[in-house]
Amino acid sequence: MSNGTPAFAVRAKSPRLGVTVVAELVDAIVRGDLAPGTSLPPEAVLCEQFGVSRTVIRESVKRVEEKGLVTVTQGRGTQVSPPSSWKMVDDTVLSALVDNDATLGTLDDLSVVRAALEAVIARDAAASVSPEQLERLAAALQSMRDTVQDEPSFAKADVVFHSIVGEMSTNRLADSIVKTLFRQALASSRYSLRSQLEITLAEHEAVYAAIAQRDPDAAEQAMRTHILDAWERRRPGRAAAAEEAAAVT
Repeated sequence: MSNGTPAFAVRAKSPRLGVTVVAELVDAIVRGDLAPGTSLPPEAVLCEQFGVSRTVIRESVKRVEEKGLVTVTQGRGTQVSPPSSWKMVDDTVLSALVDNDATLGTLDDLSVVRAALEAVIARDAAASVSPEQLERLAAALQSMRDTVQDEPSFAKADVVFHSIVGEMSTNRLADSIVKTLFRQALASSRYSLRSQLEITLAEHEAVYAAIAQRDPDAAEQAMRTHILDAWERRRPGRAAAAEEAAAVT
């Protein structure tokens, strides 16, 4: 719009209108179209831009407020909150952060946090794994071996492997956060498996061996190393440089 108000895409009406409005508002705030301290456009403007009722807008703004991105104050309207107030692990917020981060800093941070938490989970797993759980983990690892030449199938087996390790942990909060982080990473096109699946497989073999040997220290280290090294291989720019170096040698 000519007055500087962000022009949101008008969506076709559907039962999930509120979800769409929330996603668009979150994306606009994360992208910087609506800067911290500024106010959201008036309800009437948002109704017109999204093609929805005031009720949908009010409910959507309430959801955005729950995510920490705005503050509704009587007499002052709805103001955008600073990033320090945002609930970063919320699915919608994290997705917008990943999608709008040209520097990949969010995925860098995500990988560090995920490595720390999943290392703790692997440590728990090694300390308490049951024969039945170990059998399931072995089956997931075998699926990875069987599909190492088939990237989509390998990726599915990879997710199953990590899910089973998570189920072994008594730290349900850590497991829940890890699942959110992993899900958002996988949803990003900049977090693809790319190549070198054999290396990824070898890292999972090390995690499995440590858990099977009931060695918490080794399991923790193997999982942390795997997640951090895997992101280094996948990270755009670094991955391309590594491939060029390998081709030269």
